[in-house]
Amino acid sequence: MNTMLSSKSKTPQSKIQIEDDRTGMSPETLKRAFLDNLYYLQGINKEDATLYDYYMALAYTVRDRLLHRFLNTVDTYKKEKVKLVSYFSAEFLMGRYLGNNLINLEIYDEARKIIEDLGLDFEDIIEQEPDPGLGNGGLGRLAACFLDSLASLEIPAIGYGIRYEFGIFYQMIKDGWQVEIPDNWLRFGNPWELPRPDEAVEIMLGGHTEKFHNESGQSKAVWIPARTVMAIPYDTPVPGYKTNTVNPLRLWKAEASESFDFNAFNAGQYDQAVAEKMDAETISKVLYPNDNTP
Repeated sequence: MNTMLSSKSKTPQSKIQIEDDRTGMSPETLKRAFLDNLYYLQGINKEDATLYDYYMALAYTVRDRLLHRFLNTVDTYKKEKVKLVSYFSAEFLMGRYLGNNLINLEIYDEARKIIEDLGLDFEDIIEQEPDPGLGNGGLGRLAACFLDSLASLEIPAIGYGIRYEFGIFYQMIKDGWQVEIPDNWLRFGNPWELPRPDEAVEIMLGGHTEKFHNESGQSKAVWIPARTVMAIPYDTPVPGYKTNTVNPLRLWKAEASESFDFNAFNAGQYDQAVAEKMDAETISKVLYPNDNTP
């Protein structure tokens, strides 16, 4: 007796749509991506992870979904050769990114659910993110609101500013006196920014001009800069609310063109060996130095 089933008598297989772990928005996909990022990016098991490890894993999970839209947005701008609104500001008071990005991507409730299903406290994880030290008051908040609005209105735009290493200061009371301490908001890194060292720009400062006569006898002048500082860009995606548009905020970090003087080091001049590096990096060290600073 032929026991083989005909094709018509076979039980049909249900088609299961599997989402990409990098871009999927379902709770199941978000949970899988969160645990993968905890293990493979943070390099730690769930049982040994700290609240900050959980924050970083969730931040990378959200960033993956942002990057998909961000790169599509940038690619569209290039193909269409659109004009960009360029917003320059000394401050960008963006606030904490994680909660805002979850809201704009419309996955806030999904993220809360997967975190709580894992037996973790969602609010405690959200609170692990430090406030970016990129602004102090109305100027920075206005700049941030403009960037949010431009992305939400799907207007091609980019923000330009400075990537302050310490930003604004903390205040505390010590021995009855108010003291200021650095706001080291980048101590553990920043999962939202994308370093672009290949797009670094040479900035020439100071120096003098020299006059000369060219081959035609015309009087010309040439600028001889005193020093060169490297400006390193870092891009942060800024998503619009309920849109696919994600515009960039490009912040610049100052670095020395030559960070280490090997000859000075060999001569025992250890301070001089890193003097250029220290001098250049002061440009983007803090948001506002003391008014009495020379």
